[in-house]
Amino acid sequence: MLKDNAYGHGLLQMAKLAHEAGVRHAVVRRLAEAGAIEHLFETILVLSDTPNESPAPNIRVAVNQILDIEKLPAGAAVELKVDTGMHRNGIEPERFAEAVEKVASRGLKLVGVMTHYRSADEMGSDFFWQKKRFDRIREEALRLGIDGVRWHSCNSAALFRTGSFDEDIARVGIAAYGCLRMPPSFEVPEFRPVASLWADRIATRELEAGERVGYGGEGSFGYKTVVSSYDIGYGDGWPRSPYTLPCGKRIVGRVSMDSISVEGDDESICIFDDAAVAAKQLGTISYEVTTRLSPYIERVVV
Repeated sequence: MLKDNAYGHGLLQMAKLAHEAGVRHAVVRRLAEAGAIEHLFETILVLSDTPNESPAPNIRVAVNQILDIEKLPAGAAVELKVDTGMHRNGIEPERFAEAVEKVASRGLKLVGVMTHYRSADEMGSDFFWQKKRFDRIREEALRLGIDGVRWHSCNSAALFRTGSFDEDIARVGIAAYGCLRMPPSFEVPEFRPVASLWADRIATRELEAGERVGYGGEGSFGYKTVVSSYDIGYGDGWPRSPYTLPCGKRIVGRVSMDSISVEGDDESICIFDDAAVAAKQLGTISYEVTTRLSPYIERVVV
């Protein structure tokens, strides 16, 4: 899964690394993303975009509702998404045969069928009854004579709920970036985060006891100290929230658009080395922490 700038990690960097590792199939959100990495993969699935003309042969488009079929150019390769219970995107199971007929009548090429699980990373039965619904779609496809298409439903979490994998591809997302977290009762290996976020020093100053830092003067110390500003802020996608860095130092005062203030004079500081840990402190999830990071932040492969 390379959508949304590879979960914020950098589309081109992650696509090249995935290709070098032997990955041959990718999933993105937009056609522009697919075009940028078209040369690296055998197939690229576009989840949420509509082409004006038939895309390159290795690019296929997800159909999220029956009405989308009328909007697609003849000759385009498509994958039908079936709504098995998440009720977000996808064709109603009872309209699957109708969708297949419309794809054929529009001169489109059906190359895949998929679904998405709503609670694969949580305890409960949702995953299993959704899987059964998808299995029934596969049975219906056999009755309709559909052959030679690929089937896929598993995201990262679903892979660890599946005892016997019998699909053509898996859409590995957050696990590939080392940030998958599931309940302790699930047997999931410990993942190592791929990305750390660093900021460089802009300026340093000495402050007397009681002098205040930043907008509203919300940051202060009861002693004489040294404070530095660093080049990251909410303009870069970092939230305006109280936060303590991995080194134990806290952000002093408010986060600015382009900077934060931290006690000390280090040349650079680590903002996070595990997005899941940062997310827990910020009251969100790792996906949001990484995907909101500005594409203008330089991504360096170490």
